[in-house]
Amino acid sequence: MDPNDRNHRYDYGPFAAAFFSVIVIAMKIAEFLAHSNQRLVTCLPDDLLHAVAKRMYTHEIGAMPVCELGTRMVGIISERDLVRAFARADWSEMQYIRARDVMATRIVSCGPDDTMRTAQELMRINHIRHLPVVKDGQVQAMLSMRDTLALRLRESEDEMNVLRDVVAATRHQNP
Repeated sequence: MDPNDRNHRYDYGPFAAAFFSVIVIAMKIAEFLAHSNQRLVTCLPDDLLHAVAKRMYTHEIGAMPVCELGTRMVGIISERDLVRAFARADWSEMQYIRARDVMATRIVSCGPDDTMRTAQELMRINHIRHLPVVKDGQVQAMLSMRDTLALRLRESEDEMNVLRDVVAATRHQNP
Protein backbone atom coordinates (compact mmCIF):
# COMPACT_ATOMS: atom_id res chain seq x y z
CA MET A 1 0.00 0.00 0.00
CA ASP A 2 1.31 3.39 -1.02
CA PRO A 3 0.53 6.01 1.66
CA ASN A 4 0.55 8.68 -1.07
CA ASP A 5 -2.13 6.87 -3.08
CA ARG A 6 -5.17 9.12 -2.81
CA ASN A 7 -7.43 6.50 -4.34
CA HIS A 8 -6.98 4.22 -1.36
CA ARG A 9 -9.51 4.74 1.45
CA TYR A 10 -8.74 3.63 4.95
CA ASP A 11 -11.62 2.03 6.81
CA TYR A 12 -11.39 2.56 10.55
CA GLY A 13 -14.91 1.27 11.16
CA PRO A 14 -17.35 2.67 13.70
CA PHE A 15 -14.57 4.08 15.89
CA ALA A 16 -13.77 6.90 13.47
CA ALA A 17 -17.43 7.92 13.26
CA ALA A 18 -17.64 8.05 17.05
CA PHE A 19 -14.42 10.07 17.20
CA PHE A 20 -15.58 12.68 14.73
CA SER A 21 -19.00 12.99 16.38
CA VAL A 22 -17.27 13.73 19.70
CA ILE A 23 -15.20 16.49 18.11
CA VAL A 24 -17.91 18.08 15.97
CA ILE A 25 -20.79 18.19 18.45
CA ALA A 26 -20.53 20.69 21.28
CA MET A 27 -22.93 20.27 24.19
CA LYS A 28 -25.67 22.87 24.54
CA ILE A 29 -26.05 24.52 27.93
CA ALA A 30 -29.67 23.32 28.18
CA GLU A 31 -28.49 19.73 27.72
CA PHE A 32 -25.79 20.14 30.36
CA LEU A 33 -28.29 21.63 32.82
CA ALA A 34 -30.79 18.84 32.17
CA HIS A 35 -28.17 16.28 33.26
CA SER A 36 -26.79 18.24 36.20
CA ASN A 37 -28.25 18.43 39.68
CA GLN A 38 -28.09 22.19 39.83
CA ARG A 39 -30.66 24.20 41.68
CA LEU A 40 -30.82 27.95 41.16
CA VAL A 41 -30.10 29.86 44.37
CA THR A 42 -30.74 33.60 44.40
CA CYS A 43 -30.88 36.47 46.82
CA LEU A 44 -32.75 39.76 46.99
CA PRO A 45 -31.08 43.15 46.59
CA ASP A 46 -31.99 44.06 50.18
CA ASP A 47 -30.62 40.85 51.74
CA LEU A 48 -27.93 41.55 54.32
CA LEU A 49 -24.41 40.37 53.48
CA HIS A 50 -24.23 37.92 56.36
CA ALA A 51 -27.42 36.22 55.06
CA VAL A 52 -25.98 36.16 51.51
CA ALA A 53 -22.70 34.66 52.76
CA LYS A 54 -24.59 32.06 54.80
CA ARG A 55 -26.73 31.07 51.79
CA MET A 56 -23.65 30.73 49.57
CA TYR A 57 -21.91 28.62 52.21
CA THR A 58 -24.97 26.42 52.78
CA HIS A 59 -25.43 25.70 49.07
CA GLU A 60 -21.67 25.46 48.38
CA ILE A 61 -21.75 28.03 45.58
CA GLY A 62 -19.31 30.79 44.68
CA ALA A 63 -21.79 33.28 43.23
CA MET A 64 -25.49 33.85 42.85
CA PRO A 65 -27.83 36.14 40.97
CA VAL A 66 -29.38 39.03 42.80
CA CYS A 67 -33.02 39.06 41.67
CA GLU A 68 -36.13 41.16 42.03
CA LEU A 69 -39.62 39.84 41.36
CA GLY A 70 -38.78 36.18 41.02
CA THR A 71 -36.02 35.67 38.50
CA ARG A 72 -35.48 39.18 37.07
CA MET A 73 -31.76 39.57 37.65
CA VAL A 74 -30.38 42.96 38.69
CA GLY A 75 -26.86 41.84 39.58
CA ILE A 76 -24.54 39.06 40.66
CA ILE A 77 -22.80 38.67 43.99
CA SER A 78 -19.73 36.47 44.36
CA GLU A 79 -17.40 35.33 47.10
CA ARG A 80 -14.93 37.87 45.77
CA ASP A 81 -17.51 40.66 46.26
CA LEU A 82 -18.05 39.51 49.85
CA VAL A 83 -14.32 39.49 50.60
CA ARG A 84 -13.92 43.00 49.18
CA ALA A 85 -16.85 44.25 51.26
CA PHE A 86 -15.44 42.67 54.44
CA ALA A 87 -12.00 44.15 53.73
CA ARG A 88 -13.29 47.69 53.06
CA ALA A 89 -16.02 48.13 55.66
CA ASP A 90 -15.70 48.80 59.33
CA TRP A 91 -17.03 45.83 61.34
CA SER A 92 -19.68 48.02 62.95
CA GLU A 93 -21.04 48.83 59.47
CA MET A 94 -21.15 45.21 58.28
CA GLN A 95 -24.56 44.55 59.76
CA TYR A 96 -26.09 47.19 57.49
CA ILE A 97 -24.49 46.30 54.14
CA ARG A 98 -26.86 44.72 51.66
CA ALA A 99 -26.37 42.70 48.48
CA ARG A 100 -27.22 45.73 46.34
CA ASP A 101 -24.30 47.63 47.91
CA VAL A 102 -21.63 45.20 46.67
CA MET A 103 -23.13 43.26 43.74
CA ALA A 104 -21.78 43.52 40.22
CA THR A 105 -24.30 45.18 37.94
CA ARG A 106 -22.47 44.67 34.65
CA ILE A 107 -23.87 41.27 33.77
CA VAL A 108 -22.47 39.00 31.10
CA SER A 109 -24.82 36.11 30.38
CA CYS A 110 -25.47 33.27 27.99
CA GLY A 111 -28.57 31.44 26.81
CA PRO A 112 -29.62 27.79 27.08
CA ASP A 113 -29.08 27.31 23.32
CA ASP A 114 -25.43 28.42 23.53
CA THR A 115 -22.74 25.77 23.81
CA MET A 116 -20.71 25.05 26.91
CA ARG A 117 -17.61 26.09 24.96
CA THR A 118 -19.23 29.46 24.24
CA ALA A 119 -19.91 29.84 27.97
CA GLN A 120 -16.31 29.00 28.80
CA GLU A 121 -15.07 31.49 26.21
CA LEU A 122 -17.34 34.23 27.63
CA MET A 123 -15.92 33.58 31.09
CA ARG A 124 -12.36 33.66 29.79
CA ILE A 125 -12.79 36.85 27.77
CA ASN A 126 -14.61 38.70 30.56
CA HIS A 127 -12.40 37.38 33.39
CA ILE A 128 -15.33 35.94 35.32
CA ARG A 129 -15.86 32.55 36.95
CA HIS A 130 -19.66 32.46 37.04
CA LEU A 131 -22.11 33.01 34.20
CA PRO A 132 -25.89 33.29 34.45
CA VAL A 133 -28.02 31.43 31.91
CA VAL A 134 -30.84 33.74 30.85
CA LYS A 135 -33.90 33.01 28.72
CA ASP A 136 -36.56 35.59 27.90
CA GLY A 137 -35.10 37.99 30.48
CA GLN A 138 -35.32 35.44 33.31
CA VAL A 139 -32.33 33.77 34.94
CA GLN A 140 -32.57 30.00 34.59
CA ALA A 141 -29.30 28.80 36.11
CA MET A 142 -25.71 29.68 36.90
CA LEU A 143 -22.70 28.06 35.26
CA SER A 144 -19.28 28.08 36.83
CA MET A 145 -15.87 27.74 35.28
CA ARG A 146 -15.70 24.41 37.15
CA ASP A 147 -18.76 23.19 35.19
CA THR A 148 -17.17 24.00 31.84
CA LEU A 149 -13.77 22.57 32.79
CA ALA A 150 -15.28 19.33 34.09
CA LEU A 151 -17.13 18.89 30.81
CA ARG A 152 -13.98 19.65 28.78
CA LEU A 153 -12.05 17.09 30.83
CA ARG A 154 -14.74 14.47 30.21
CA GLU A 155 -14.70 15.29 26.46
CA SER A 156 -10.91 14.96 26.39
CA GLU A 157 -11.08 11.60 28.17
CA ASP A 158 -13.74 10.41 25.69
CA GLU A 159 -11.61 11.56 22.74
CA MET A 160 -8.57 9.77 24.19
CA ASN A 161 -10.56 6.55 24.60
CA VAL A 162 -11.88 6.74 21.03
CA LEU A 163 -8.40 7.42 19.65
CA ARG A 164 -7.03 4.47 21.62
CA ASP A 165 -9.79 2.27 20.14
CA VAL A 166 -9.06 3.55 16.61
CA VAL A 167 -5.37 2.74 17.00
CA ALA A 168 -6.18 -0.73 18.38
CA ALA A 169 -8.64 -1.41 15.53
CA THR A 170 -6.11 -0.21 12.95
CA ARG A 171 -3.42 -2.50 14.35
CA HIS A 172 -5.80 -5.48 14.08
CA GLN A 173 -6.78 -4.58 10.51
CA ASN A 174 -3.23 -3.98 9.30
CA PRO A 175 -0.91 -6.41 11.11
